[in-house]
Amino acid sequence: MKGKQTVKDMILSMAAIGIVVAGIYVFIPHDDTEKPPEAISYDVELSTARRAASYPVAAPVGLPDDWRATTVRYKGAENERWHLGFYTPDGKYVGVEQSVDQPERFIKEATQSAEATKITQTINGEPWKRYEGERYDALVRQDGDATTVVTGSASIGQLSKVAAALETAAPEGEEQGQADQAS
Repeated sequence: MKGKQTVKDMILSMAAIGIVVAGIYVFIPHDDTEKPPEAISYDVELSTARRAASYPVAAPVGLPDDWRATTVRYKGAENERWHLGFYTPDGKYVGVEQSVDQPERFIKEATQSAEATKITQTINGEPWKRYEGERYDALVRQDGDATTVVTGSASIGQLSKVAAALETAAPEGEEQGQADQAS
């Protein structure tokens, strides 16, 4: 009889703990809203990539303050791959990708398998091929050995805005990259 009493007590204790935990969850305020990613500065990475890469590394200049850089990396050993990701004011993603990798493979990876369309648009006097996909759309430009891809879940208008803002060197007297922005 003593063994049954212990099991019964254990079950009652666990039920009591469960009720307390459920009460805490229901009555203690908690925020389920998704927080936008923190803004980062990419000055150092951009400067490093521009010194190391065999092609002119591009980054947007003059985007509004509500466009936040959220990811940056340069992988020289992986076909000199440059990545700079942004979070748009309406919560969409835009990425600037560059590499000297084989273009078809690089474009497929950077655009998450978007397909080329027949549309070519001119931005700042340069032709950009439009790609469309289930997850990401993209604008793609090839310049020498390097391929530049502006891709993401943002509208084609926002992708075009970033492509138009790309520069390969900072203007005289200005720092490269975007300053840290707290939101």
